[in-house]
Amino acid sequence: MNGPTPEKVMQIITGGWATSILGAACQHGIFTALEGNPGDTETVAKKTGISTRGAQALLDGLTGLGFLTLSEGRYQNSPDASAFLVKGKPSYLGGMAEVFLQDFATWQNLPEAAKTGLPSARNTVEVADNPFWHVLVPAIAALSFPVAQMAAERLGIANAGAVSWLDVGGGSGVWSAVWLGVNKEATGNQLDWPNVNKIARGFVSTFGVADRFQTIDGDFHTTDFGTEKYNYAIYAHIAHQESPAGNIANFRKFRRALKPGGTLVVNDFVLNDDRTGHPFALLFASQMLVVTKDGFTYRQSDYRNWLTEAGFQSVDIVPTSTPATVVFAS
Repeated sequence: MNGPTPEKVMQIITGGWATSILGAACQHGIFTALEGNPGDTETVAKKTGISTRGAQALLDGLTGLGFLTLSEGRYQNSPDASAFLVKGKPSYLGGMAEVFLQDFATWQNLPEAAKTGLPSARNTVEVADNPFWHVLVPAIAALSFPVAQMAAERLGIANAGAVSWLDVGGGSGVWSAVWLGVNKEATGNQLDWPNVNKIARGFVSTFGVADRFQTIDGDFHTTDFGTEKYNYAIYAHIAHQESPAGNIANFRKFRRALKPGGTLVVNDFVLNDDRTGHPFALLFASQMLVVTKDGFTYRQSDYRNWLTEAGFQSVDIVPTSTPATVVFAS
């Protein structure tokens, strides 16, 4: 057949089905049950505690999505499923699928948000006690692991000696967990809301480095970062929820908090100057529309301009193996 086909349009229209199937499978631990142990429908139903009919529906859907293979009546994880959807692995992304499944109601209001330019979520990301954080914070940690590792290698964290850093809005504490793991003399400090810091302390403790991880309870909009206290600073997946003026103000505080020669690391979904880029980053602009008052997906030129205005002399923008980009400023 020549010319356009409805295939891609139908894939997008039924995208909610795909998210629901994946989220349900992760919630019930289907990939975990199958890891290293291919099984038939009855076996999967028994291991996961779900109905045989439900198991068959999910297994069919997962096979259609390419996350499972079927041979002689037995299902097996695909390489992608094994790498990213088995609970307990550091690379586990299944939590994100569960978060997105719970968030459908917010996205149903996107038409109104697009009309007004105002968030449609009942609880925006600016709300400290939003229960959403308890689900989202650990769920997105896996996305940051390879980025934190890349940044640590680039900065030579392993051999930097008794350095310290400030991670503002650090969430799960994944950056400190990674960096403290490669440098036994370093100290990590995280500034975040009390409820989020509690999550971080539990998360970091699983890596055996909690004795060198300190938390500062507070709102980074109003909390002072200090003056020439840190060798490094981290601002990961926070800039997208702030306004341009808010980011400039935070970058100025970072500049004051860094010791001479210190480096600020910004990790976020960054677009090219012509607003092209990674598909996830392009889609993420709508996420910011529905859950923030001022946030957005910003361009490389925006970060360069803001950091320069805040007093940084050098700005280096580096792509990663994930949808995110890392900006090194000193």
